[in-house]
Amino acid sequence: MQTPANIARHPIHPMLVTIPIGLWVCSLVCDLVRASGSGNPNWAVVALYTMVGGIAGALVAAIPGFIDMLSLQGGLKRIALTHMAINLTVVALYAVNVWMRTQGREPNTTLWLSVLTIALLLVSGWLGGKMVYVHGVAVENPPEPAPAKTEHRAGV
Repeated sequence: MQTPANIARHPIHPMLVTIPIGLWVCSLVCDLVRASGSGNPNWAVVALYTMVGGIAGALVAAIPGFIDMLSLQGGLKRIALTHMAINLTVVALYAVNVWMRTQGREPNTTLWLSVLTIALLLVSGWLGGKMVYVHGVAVENPPEPAPAKTEHRAGV
């Protein structure tokens, strides 16, 4: 089922979500490296900037996602609304995390907040995958397969 937010029949939302997901996973990796005792304060700086970039990327990705959601009906719309609510919660938690870091909060507190937020992101990704892989949202109808050719061999 094709969705409205697409370019040349390629859905936009799945292309864009890779940006915030990648940046947020990178921020968690940076936090883990910092927590491991590397002693380099730049890991925390990179984690902060990747969080901010992830927030911006998520807000951009949300626009075509919202447009696509408006085209859904029934149970699919409920899944999409849950997916959206979790994603908005993730963005809000990352905004809180950024604020806490700029206020000089305890690094272990912000690390655990990042772990919690990535866990929520995994749940949201699972729901997004369910919409695509189970229900076919944003998947163009595949062409009908050609009829199988039967091979006739003499003497077999």
